[in-house]
Amino acid sequence: MSLFQNQILVESSWEVCNQVGGIYTVIRSKLPAMIQKWQGNYCLVGPLVNNQLDSEFEDITENATDPIGRAVQHLRGMGWEVRYGHWLVTGRPKVVLLNPSNVFNRLHAIKSGMLKEFGIPLKTGDTLYDQCLQWGEMTASFLKVLSKEAKKQRVIAHFHEWMAATPIFKLHAEKVAVGTVFTTHATMLGRVLAMNEHNYHDKLPSFNETEEAKRFHLESIHGIEKAAAKYASVFTTVSEVTADECEYLLKKRPTVITYNGLNIARFAANHEIQVRHESYKEKIHQFVIGHFFNSYSFDLDDTLYFFTSGRYEYRNKGFDVTIAALKRLNDLMIAAKISTNVVTFFITKANSWSINPDVLHNRAVLEEIRNNCEAIQEQIGKRLFYEAASSSGEYKLPALNDLVEDYWKLRYRRTIQSWKKDAWPIIVTHNLVNDVDDALLQGLREAPLVNSPLDKVKVVYHPDFITSTNPLFSMDYGQFVRGCHLGIFPSYYEPYGYTPLECIARGVPAVTSDLSGFGHYVDTLETPSDESGVYVLHRKTQTDEQVVEELAQYLFHFVKTTRRYRMIMRNKLEDFAENFEWAKLTEAYDEAYAMVFKDKGI
Repeated sequence: MSLFQNQILVESSWEVCNQVGGIYTVIRSKLPAMIQKWQGNYCLVGPLVNNQLDSEFEDITENATDPIGRAVQHLRGMGWEVRYGHWLVTGRPKVVLLNPSNVFNRLHAIKSGMLKEFGIPLKTGDTLYDQCLQWGEMTASFLKVLSKEAKKQRVIAHFHEWMAATPIFKLHAEKVAVGTVFTTHATMLGRVLAMNEHNYHDKLPSFNETEEAKRFHLESIHGIEKAAAKYASVFTTVSEVTADECEYLLKKRPTVITYNGLNIARFAANHEIQVRHESYKEKIHQFVIGHFFNSYSFDLDDTLYFFTSGRYEYRNKGFDVTIAALKRLNDLMIAAKISTNVVTFFITKANSWSINPDVLHNRAVLEEIRNNCEAIQEQIGKRLFYEAASSSGEYKLPALNDLVEDYWKLRYRRTIQSWKKDAWPIIVTHNLVNDVDDALLQGLREAPLVNSPLDKVKVVYHPDFITSTNPLFSMDYGQFVRGCHLGIFPSYYEPYGYTPLECIARGVPAVTSDLSGFGHYVDTLETPSDESGVYVLHRKTQTDEQVVEELAQYLFHFVKTTRRYRMIMRNKLEDFAENFEWAKLTEAYDEAYAMVFKDKGI
């Protein structure tokens, strides 16, 4: 029997079956824990906008007689395109997908009603905004029908972010018997202010949110967020950091903090963390050989791989601090005459035309070298065996060079000659649309971190996601993370922060900051960094220069650790990651849902 058998929970997000950003990970990773608690009384609602939907969605073809199925049939009877089925991910939740174009003719009326009833300014020329309003109109209609079909069961509707929040207004205005929960993962105004205002966190209490919204042309979205926070039965957010932001910018502090977690069991390596690390590290080795070794070489067994990743927000994500700290680390390593090399990857989505042709050429020539070596190896093997078998008392190893045909010797020399070059390895793997104004590229050049053979810290800026179809890495992002030694995420603005959490779930130590929701939460656990594998930078109380020095000193310490120490740390992370298991963290969601109908008379 379901723990919530007398209630139906509908969770609504623009990223249901439609991956856009981090909320997709929140929703999807939480599903096993939610299904276990709610069983058949749980359903997701998303937009029918994903052209690749059929690869992850299976329609329910039989006549669904449950309240959700009856509500879907009602909407279809209105002539709307609605798909009802299972999302083909762990947990296989029921999903209702609504096509926003069904109510395109009502867009003006929707906007006018929001202005008249809730004072939300009109916004034009934004396709995503318009689609969200249309989809919200349909979601509200679905919930109204569901509340009637549910009969004795009470309906809770949980909305994530402004894109999904507009039904809250309609349900409130029409006094529909549906309890609502609104979760903001970050305010749009806060994100933009952090990008544009120095000392954003110190200034937060003094901002006039209305004037700032006008300044950045965010009046409509800010109005939606503010109204959703006001009219929802329960208002939640993902961290104490964002709760402070909401208090000042939305004029309401969230009632419950619903920290983000992961389905840790999905990442568990069954005590094979080290084996997987070595396997994927070898693939990174192959990239590094192709990218660097035609200019100069270094000892891969004495090389550490660092990386940072996330949305391309140069200051918010701490890319500026990372670059400055790496430059400082480079100076420290050179002064200390440390033999180790560090290769740091910047993984973020930036506008680019394509992979740089030179980078692809280097990979192709390297592959030709590999083929030549394998052919020579095979030839030597056969001839060496013949020499050994036909030996007449000579027990010495013959000159291996004599066992190679002149053809292969010539091909070997010519291939290597075409491979080697005098120029330093380039720092960006793609041709950027605007490499003159690209902040990350400018930062690397100004540091400078430009892959000089004298530098101990090398850099690779990869302005695209890493996937299994990527010709440079040939593995997915999760595998790439497992192959690295350290993740660096010194965020200035980060409502929560999944990237360091994804690191520790894969046994990779990580750096975060106390200005991120995740870092703040780790601090509350009071677990020393040398035991948890997560180092929290103190950005709240320090200047950028002090933060850079703190990060550089930590990286310097990490570089000097032994291989055995790093192996122990990876194993410790396996235990520490259990603090972020959704099975534990959904208890905050239970608390929020329990509050929905309290004193509402529903």
